[in-house]
Amino acid sequence: MKQRTVVDALLHSHGGTYAADAGIRLRDTPQPLYQLLVLALLLSAPIRAGTAVATLRALRDAGLRNPRRMLDATWQQRVDALGRGGYRRYDESTSTRLADGAELLIRRWHGDLRRMRAEADGDVPVLRHLLQDMPGIGPVGADIFLREVQAVWPEVVPYFDIRALHGAERLGLGNDATRLARLAGDEGPATLAAALVRASLDDDIVEDSLREARQEARSAA
Repeated sequence: MKQRTVVDALLHSHGGTYAADAGIRLRDTPQPLYQLLVLALLLSAPIRAGTAVATLRALRDAGLRNPRRMLDATWQQRVDALGRGGYRRYDESTSTRLADGAELLIRRWHGDLRRMRAEADGDVPVLRHLLQDMPGIGPVGADIFLREVQAVWPEVVPYFDIRALHGAERLGLGNDATRLARLAGDEGPATLAAALVRASLDDDIVEDSLREARQEARSAA
């Protein structure tokens, strides 16, 4: 069974980035990049991905779409928006982290993550380190942001973190990030990385993708 067939099966049913799930139209502009950073913070907590996605949508619906609006909102307004998204277990501490992060982003990078990117000057490990200066963004959050932002920041490609590589190994795709980026084809490595993370977390996704790939291989024989 060809690896390309497995990737096609995985992407057919489980493709799509987490940013897209959250309604972020990711571009290399300040607002969607900031929303992706907030999503990475939400996703890095031990909570269902669907809850994190719903919470990002709730924050956006509350008008908290950029660091200035996030900082200007009251602590309770942020808590209320987090609660509407279902992020209740971590709402109080996350409200504080969101404000602190917005303040730092405005003060140090003028509210624009592209300035952080410029400071890293194409060095992805440096960028990963800078991301972790943001309150609430640890190694996991930095990996989530980089996995997704590679769709618009070419110097990050290929970025398949330990979770994505675990999903790839479960599907028999190996752990070579460069090869995985090629296997992604027109969908792009960010989309494949997100699908592989889902596969790393869900046995049913692995089984369904392999079953669909086997069926496709038999049909093509």
